[in-house]
Amino acid sequence: MSHEDDPHLQETPLARSELLRGHFLHVVRDTVRLPNGAEATREFVLHPGAVMIIGLLDDGRVVLERQFRHPMRAVMIEFPAGKLDAGEGSLLCAKRELLEETGYSAREWAFAGRLAPTIAYSDEVIDIWFARGLTLGERQLDEGEFLDVFAATPAELHAWCFGGKVIDCKTLIGSMWLQNVLRGEWALSWQGADATDDAGEFTA
Repeated sequence: MSHEDDPHLQETPLARSELLRGHFLHVVRDTVRLPNGAEATREFVLHPGAVMIIGLLDDGRVVLERQFRHPMRAVMIEFPAGKLDAGEGSLLCAKRELLEETGYSAREWAFAGRLAPTIAYSDEVIDIWFARGLTLGERQLDEGEFLDVFAATPAELHAWCFGGKVIDCKTLIGSMWLQNVLRGEWALSWQGADATDDAGEFTA
């Protein structure tokens, strides 16, 4: 379904003002025309996009992280993930983030899909990548970045999601993807580590 199918729901951008440009966040306020002709404002975060990696170990476990997240004031269990650098492709970002955060390199990669975690107040889109044939090397954490890397079985992860131990949105969605892939219900198209193909346009 395209945007043209829903003219009665579409908002037309009229003007934009910048509210905040910080080191990490870029917040704007758009003035829009509503379907009924009235005007309204929309405040949201502009985001360059990100990736999440579901790393499959040879023993069947998956690679996870424990990291303190300041807004939540808690240590969260997450799949490895990170923001795209300027001009960086999705797959290259996934390879970089997996290596930097966990020390793992992968022999094969597969694009799974996309998720938009906060559609009410951000345009962020996260590409979901699967990686297998993992080889452990040296982590290259950013300055001021502290996280633990560990492995868990898919069953353990699913139980943590169900029980509320995992509440991170992208990890919950990743767990769903993992479950359906392992059941054979959602197929993946694997490519070698030397591939440079990006995720491309994903359509549901």
